[in-house]
Amino acid sequence: MGAKVLVINGPNLNLLGSREPDQYGTTGLQEINNIIAKSAAENNLEIEFFQSNHEGALIDAIHEAIAGEIDYLIINPGAFTHYSYAIRDAIKAVNIPAIEVHLSNIHNREEFRKHSVIAPVCLGQVSGFGSLSYLLALQAVIFKESGQG
Repeated sequence: MGAKVLVINGPNLNLLGSREPDQYGTTGLQEINNIIAKSAAENNLEIEFFQSNHEGALIDAIHEAIAGEIDYLIINPGAFTHYSYAIRDAIKAVNIPAIEVHLSNIHNREEFRKHSVIAPVCLGQVSGFGSLSYLLALQAVIFKESGQG
């Protein structure tokens, strides 16, 4: 089996599909996870999922990624993107390559959403492509694993 990837979803993402569908689409989180899992399996990657509305639980999941021998993090921190230095510091501390993901384009939304405190400690950021953002992040992992990135 190839690399092990942990997909972390932050607050309110459990409401995907019904929460502001004009902004976030109508695809639910479980459906997104199923799509990611299928792509991961097709590319010989192990995948795990975690979602919480609580900052401390997200930090614990990031810390536990070391013991779980996780090779990559894909994280949608939700609103924590804009102010959680604690999540930022956790990502930096574990030293596991991370990719930040957003369904909406945070750069063409409200002013407070345009800045990410998480992005500087990540390999990159994918935003604005709806649920496809997760698959693009997974493609980045596949590219890195191939030795090309």
